[in-house]
Amino acid sequence: MKRRSFIKQVCGTSLCLPAFARSSTIPYIGEIGLQLYTLRKAIAEDLPKTLEEVAKLGYKQIEPYGFPSPQSIEMIKMAKDLGMRVNSSHFTWDSILNPQKKGIRPFAEVIEKASNHDLTDLVVPYLHNQDRKDLPAYQKTAEKLNLGAEETTEAGIRLAYHNHAFEFKPMDGDKTGFDVFVESFSPKMHFEVDVFWVKLGGIEPVDLLQKLNKRITQLHLKDLKEGSVWPNFGKVEPEAFDEIGDGMIPIIPIMRLAQKLGIKHCHVEQDHSPSPIKSVRKSINFLKGL
Repeated sequence: MKRRSFIKQVCGTSLCLPAFARSSTIPYIGEIGLQLYTLRKAIAEDLPKTLEEVAKLGYKQIEPYGFPSPQSIEMIKMAKDLGMRVNSSHFTWDSILNPQKKGIRPFAEVIEKASNHDLTDLVVPYLHNQDRKDLPAYQKTAEKLNLGAEETTEAGIRLAYHNHAFEFKPMDGDKTGFDVFVESFSPKMHFEVDVFWVKLGGIEPVDLLQKLNKRITQLHLKDLKEGSVWPNFGKVEPEAFDEIGDGMIPIIPIMRLAQKLGIKHCHVEQDHSPSPIKSVRKSINFLKGL
């Protein structure tokens, strides 16, 4: 990484001076997480070996995907055996939004399994087109998620929504789907903010964190390649996903603000990489100041 890019990452601006005295002051390092979707191909080939590598790299917790699939349950058990914590998981969100679909587990069963595995957070990771096609669809989605949040709250679990860029696309009267969520989510419904997708959606992550304040439970930390065009609400090339510290998003100031706001967890993620293990190694080494 170039020195100027490093200083910008650490301070949020290229004008900041003592940028190199920061490694011991970065919050969340002692509990930094990894969203395992980053390593989905390696996991499909060899789950135990992959999780062992994650633990060796210094990740302290993992966030599975596809809960409560058998594979996700194995992720949880193996990670705990390796000394990593598992607080949160992405889950089969149709249990809330489209429970009539064939093969979809009842949401009550998802909550029960989450409780059995001591999860504190469940996260909706995506939306089908039908659930976000227009502002009324977003409103209906928000109402369903609020009902789901009532159920999880009774079980002592937080429910959150993970954003992409499409929620920030202006629709009727320039209002966005994310605006609908901000206005319509109940106090029991939260956000897991992905800073890459926020930036790609044309919003500065720091601004959004300050706006949402205490409504955020977790962050996804990933970087956007320098020179990427934004906002971009369409197809994103794999090369746009960059290791933390190499792109245009000032991750360290975001993490410091997250700590001030009381955000519980931060998870590294990189949706695409030609070498995912190398990427997650490079990202955590940057955060640790190596």
